[in-house]
Amino acid sequence: MRMKEVEQVNRKEVIQLVKEIIELDIRRDELYEKLMTIMGSDAYEVLRFYQNYK
Repeated sequence: MRMKEVEQVNRKEVIQLVKEIIELDIRRDELYEKLMTIMGSDAYEVLRFYQNYK
C-alpha cells in the first residue's frame, strides 16, 4: 500500500496498529528466548506441538 492510499484510510489508526504489531513481535521474541532458555534445542518443537494442539 502506498502512502497516498494510507492517507485515504484513518492514518492514525494505521500507525497505531503498526506500532502494536511491532510491540507484539518484540514481546514474542522475548518470550521465545525465555522458552529456549528453559527448553534448549527442543523449544521450537514444543512451541509447534502446542501451537498445533489448539
